[in-house]
Amino acid sequence: MSDATERVSIAIVGAGAAGLMAAIHAARTDPQAQVVLLDGARRVGAKILVAGGGRCNVTHWRVRPEDYAGSTRPAIRKVLGRYPVEAVAGFFEELGVQLKREETGKLFPVSDRAQSVLQALLDAGRDAGVDLRFPRRVHRIDHTPDGRFRIAGDRVALLADRVILSTGGKALPKTGSDGGGYQLARHLGHTITDQVHPALVPLRLREGDPLCAIKGIATPARLRVTNERGRTVAEYTAPLLCTHFGVSGPVVLDASRHLLALEEAGHPGMAWVNWLPEVDRSSFESDMLGAAGDATIGSTLRGLLPERLVGTLSRLAGLEPSDHVRSLRKDARRRLLESIFAHPLEVVGDRGYTFAEATAGGVPLSEVKLDSMESRRVPGLHLAGEILDVDGRVGGFNFQWAWASGYVAGTAAATLGYDGVAVAGR
Repeated sequence: MSDATERVSIAIVGAGAAGLMAAIHAARTDPQAQVVLLDGARRVGAKILVAGGGRCNVTHWRVRPEDYAGSTRPAIRKVLGRYPVEAVAGFFEELGVQLKREETGKLFPVSDRAQSVLQALLDAGRDAGVDLRFPRRVHRIDHTPDGRFRIAGDRVALLADRVILSTGGKALPKTGSDGGGYQLARHLGHTITDQVHPALVPLRLREGDPLCAIKGIATPARLRVTNERGRTVAEYTAPLLCTHFGVSGPVVLDASRHLLALEEAGHPGMAWVNWLPEVDRSSFESDMLGAAGDATIGSTLRGLLPERLVGTLSRLAGLEPSDHVRSLRKDARRRLLESIFAHPLEVVGDRGYTFAEATAGGVPLSEVKLDSMESRRVPGLHLAGEILDVDGRVGGFNFQWAWASGYVAGTAAATLGYDGVAVAGR
């Protein structure tokens, strides 16, 4: 070992949500361990600060494996079960961050300030003895013959007993998540899923799409993704936002990873919008047929949909909002119903990692031991957070995965010996 190489107990690479949680619990579990937390960004916790519009939706009141995609649900359930929502809420309450539940089910800090969440984590790490170093980008990690890890990078020269990789994926690269962790994982012998693409990302529509002309319109909608055979692969109900480039909003973000996965697999799918998700189509058609003689499309949909959207949907059906519903021919009624209840989106792409909130793909969970997040391929290496092939819906689900996987990795790294067996004092 070079004189310039520093010996540490646990090195954690990546100081996002998962890395911070792992560091805190590693240091708390073994106060004698030297826990070093490295991050390449000039400011740590940037994703925490921008989450939830700057308020940070810490988690969701109800978290299920069905809220995630990527690895198998039983594997995801096992990790989430080790550190459930109640434990997360209790942890933050201990740090002085009270959480409140909003109508959407999201749990936010009572302060409505993401900074309070990040500062509490940083303070907890400092109090536990975590040595946070940034900007310190790691370029290479080698597993040495004696079972330790040699870590090299910008002002980094460490020899660690154990390593936790929590570098994130590729979403929001300006925060430091640029996919570099995948190369570190590959070098150590792990694989990355064939598909790696943005998740929770706005979608672009063809140039000139009528929805782009009504940018700013937001309304509850049901978005259904179908494969090339017409089978539904995903369906969500939440607000949809029309923008100058296409569509966004929670329902689009939730559905985007499924549509992009089909595209990545070479089997492009379709997205369909039901603009009246709480209205039964058959009942609506019956009411429309029985409407008073002076009822127009506009008056029939008044209060149900934004006025500008009514105009757009009417014209997509070759009609006008001023047309009387009782005078519509059968084919005209069908076109109108289709535009309202099964509007096809002509998606031509997405807004990329710069605007994505998460990454789909990563290291498969099958390559880690779920009770410790330790690699099945490299003893002493643990993985946590978005670098793994797990991505959740909008609403705090990805944070919950980060807290849970980080907790499991951190406590295990501070407990296990070099051979993976618990030893005295660790």
